[in-house]
Amino acid sequence: MKKEQDKSAIYLVGYRASGKTSAGRAVASELSRLFVDTDRLVEESEGRAIASIFAESGEPVFRRLESEALAAVGARVLKGERLVVATGGGVVLSRENVERMSSTGYVVWLRAPASVLQDRIERDPASARTRPALSGESAVAEVEEVLEQRYPLYEAAADCVVDTGDFDEAQVCGAVLEAITELLK
Repeated sequence: MKKEQDKSAIYLVGYRASGKTSAGRAVASELSRLFVDTDRLVEESEGRAIASIFAESGEPVFRRLESEALAAVGARVLKGERLVVATGGGVVLSRENVERMSSTGYVVWLRAPASVLQDRIERDPASARTRPALSGESAVAEVEEVLEQRYPLYEAAADCVVDTGDFDEAQVCGAVLEAITELLK
């Protein structure tokens, strides 16, 4: 169990379209905490969309920027800010990122089946514009492959898991709040 002072952040991890941003905003509101989205921090610092960063600079540059954004969030937490943080889907690819999240808060994995994620991605017209495909396939086609690779990383990083497959935003928020309550006992 983590020490009390380490519980200042709640990090939401999971694949694209798992509900991290929408649930994160709702959870932050319910807990009277600030909400931070690391993808937005990267876009703001670079002045361009993540898809542009991938296309123009490559995935390694994006992953470095993602780690820098997470480090900045971790520094805020260590200064006493109580945050709910939506992370990028690949944040768990870096052991350093996972260690940073674990040392400054709880990691909640928002998990959903590949078929649900594919459906959500297809229904979100902004997804193709703002999120790059990682494997050269369409974002929908690559879900199963990338999810399979990341599944053990999400599992290893998570303090708890919330299945979001059949939930709407309000239900995801409720489930995350319930999971956090259990962790804080």
